[in-house]
Amino acid sequence: MRIVFMGTPDFAAGALEALIKAGHEIAAVVTQPDKAKGRSKEPIPSPVKVCALKHDIPVLQPKRIKTPEAVEELRSYGADIFIVAAYGQILSQEILDMPPLGSLNIHGSLLPKYRGASPIQRAIIDGEEKTGITIMQMDAGIDTGDMLYKKETKIGPEDDFETLHDRLTLLGGEAVVEALTLLEQGKLKPEKQDESQSCYAPLISKEMGVIDFSRPAISIDRLIRGMTPWPSAYTGLRGKQLKIWKAVPETQRDVSGHVPGEILSVEKDSVIVAAGEGAIRLLELQIEGKKRMPAHDFLLGVRLEPGEVLEAPEEGRP
Repeated sequence: MRIVFMGTPDFAAGALEALIKAGHEIAAVVTQPDKAKGRSKEPIPSPVKVCALKHDIPVLQPKRIKTPEAVEELRSYGADIFIVAAYGQILSQEILDMPPLGSLNIHGSLLPKYRGASPIQRAIIDGEEKTGITIMQMDAGIDTGDMLYKKETKIGPEDDFETLHDRLTLLGGEAVVEALTLLEQGKLKPEKQDESQSCYAPLISKEMGVIDFSRPAISIDRLIRGMTPWPSAYTGLRGKQLKIWKAVPETQRDVSGHVPGEILSVEKDSVIVAAGEGAIRLLELQIEGKKRMPAHDFLLGVRLEPGEVLEAPEEGRP
């Protein structure tokens, strides 16, 4: 099958590698323009571009995919199908309808739940027990097209955004290869999305990482895991930002008589903090200006006392 692949981050690069390995012909890859990063402002190619160049695949990087010039260049490749995964630009209906088999999207959730830009993080934060990949037929809406194929995975109590993202990256590659096989055999059956079950997962921002200790400990744990490693969950200590990278909820701990955010005890390898319900045991921390470290090492350099209250600085709150 002759494919034009559109994607940008690691999540998409995993699917591209899977399609190449499966023997599909990748006529071209479309990805976002290189972005300047770091102090040097040196342009950095996207993971999808790196993958494409490694396999000698032509790369297109239009600033706007909807321009007449970009549309005609896409048309010139004569693709049977477009495969899209976290590309980062909205495609026009003209583009979606261009290939004979239409355009398929690799989405990181079990639609119709978690349409939008941050489905993996939202599934963790909301306490979902499972998530997965949906291969869908694209239309003009945002993740509203017919569902064609799904693969599921459980969300474990220690999963964070990084571990779940990496697992879904592999699953996305498997799912799109399997879906294309079924498509070639005429066995894919479109299924309409139930609008009553849909919810939107907007782009995650840094401000969403502020820890509200008045919430239940289990909710705080989910926020921390959903925000790790980016953009991170954080509070404040003595006017400085304090990032929390790893924690364990203690849902049965009695916190009556304590205020949310109050340090209940300081142990050798952890710090226990009161929540609205239960407590949260902090295992990995990072104070502003220092590196990320286990609680044991953190406590060697920062003295904490029971009764002290963790609270995000005003400028860090949404």
